[in-house]
Amino acid sequence: MPAAPLPEFSSSVKLKYVKLGYQYLVNNFLTFLLVPFMAAVAVELVRLGPAEIIALWRSLHLDVVEILCMAFLIVFVSTVYFMSRPRPVYLVDYACFKPPNTCRVPFATFMEHTRLINSDPKSVRFQTRILERSGLGEETCLPPANHYIPPNPTMEASRAEAQLVIFSAIDDLIKKTGLKPKDIDILVVNCSLFSPTPSLSAMIVNKYRLRSNIRSFNLSGMGCSAGLLSIDLARDLLQVHPNSNALVISTEIMTPNFYSGSQRAMLLSNCLFRMGAAAILLSNRPREAQRAKYRLVHVVRIHKGADDRAYRCIYEEEDAEGYSGISLSKDLMAIAGEALKSNITTIGPLVLPVSEQLLFFFTLVGRKLINPKWKPYIPDFKLAFEHFCIHAGGRAVIDELQKNLQLSPEHVEASRMTLHRFGNTSSSSLWYELNYIESKGRMRRGDRVWQIGFGSGFKCNSAVWKCIRTIKTPIDGPWADCINRYPVHIPEVVKL
Repeated sequence: MPAAPLPEFSSSVKLKYVKLGYQYLVNNFLTFLLVPFMAAVAVELVRLGPAEIIALWRSLHLDVVEILCMAFLIVFVSTVYFMSRPRPVYLVDYACFKPPNTCRVPFATFMEHTRLINSDPKSVRFQTRILERSGLGEETCLPPANHYIPPNPTMEASRAEAQLVIFSAIDDLIKKTGLKPKDIDILVVNCSLFSPTPSLSAMIVNKYRLRSNIRSFNLSGMGCSAGLLSIDLARDLLQVHPNSNALVISTEIMTPNFYSGSQRAMLLSNCLFRMGAAAILLSNRPREAQRAKYRLVHVVRIHKGADDRAYRCIYEEEDAEGYSGISLSKDLMAIAGEALKSNITTIGPLVLPVSEQLLFFFTLVGRKLINPKWKPYIPDFKLAFEHFCIHAGGRAVIDELQKNLQLSPEHVEASRMTLHRFGNTSSSSLWYELNYIESKGRMRRGDRVWQIGFGSGFKCNSAVWKCIRTIKTPIDGPWADCINRYPVHIPEVVKL
């Protein structure tokens, strides 16, 4: 009986398994080298026997002084290494502000207010189209002052919103962690568009009676990516101040930032931005490692402000009628893509497995030297991270990152659902997304999280966290009363 012909290789072997084998080989290359070497040494020691090993040791003729010098050198080198290496920074816990139901702004309410405030029918139709395609849901919230007709953006109302969102988040964090205000050594607050005197950080010091020697910082004007800037600043401070706790507050105060004009580039922020805040406790205290949720691994910051287009793509200014607002350029997505490209080029070598780096390098060399028409290789960041928290700046932002990073719908689920439930809460949105993942019970020990934020300037910042312990599904927090309803289907257009 004649033997059956072998099947064609290309149709019988899935290339994805070839790639997996290649990745395993490259990523464990040193192991494959060391294991045979160690096995050979072990076999040789067994062959020699105890008597020959002792004789070999005595033949070295080491006296007591030489042994002590070698021991001292080992101890000295070990001490220098452990003293000079970066201190680990732990995320002990965090809390997100949950707006009260009285602040809800359903689509019908928003559009009714818009028609009563803005007499220009073209502006009303424009905002209707934006809201229909925004990806926001019916439960997003605006501060009480913005529910007035017309809005009441006074300093008093702005302070009241700041106290509501910031103090609520801090109180929840203190309740979760048992933190005492006197144990806070570093305070970092970021709020881009509301910068009163005294500062928001001083407001917190006054409210909680923090220590007089606290190191406090107030960051303003740095956009939606300022939350990760605050994390980076706190990390640097924790490197030089041992045994310290750092409290980071990320928020955006909406009360003074409602735009009452008719300039389309400035009306976008009215449709997308909503109230929110997050309080994060970081620590370098060794004992906090036992109860901390995450360890900070990397922070990468990219600033494109040297380019005029990037500098002006998110710009606060007055329109022709004298109304102040935030203008969003049509070039925003292209500039964000360039900033993201720079960020992933920087962070790639830090997080990607060797196999992905080699594939990217060889493809780049091939395009330069052999054929420029070769398709560029996009590294698979899904091999480096289990979870992605992409700034919920808008549906277009999430769509572009999902496409460019080749992510699955589940990878961007947290970002889409956060945008739907809470809107664009600026720098705090990343923490609502992380809390969504935890509330779904998906965070396991060893999982890696990539947070990506974009902001004015133009900046693209990212942080990498590693989960220290499996996170239990929280019973409180911003998602507690609605997580079972999510994920929800978000249509391309919601007709109003």
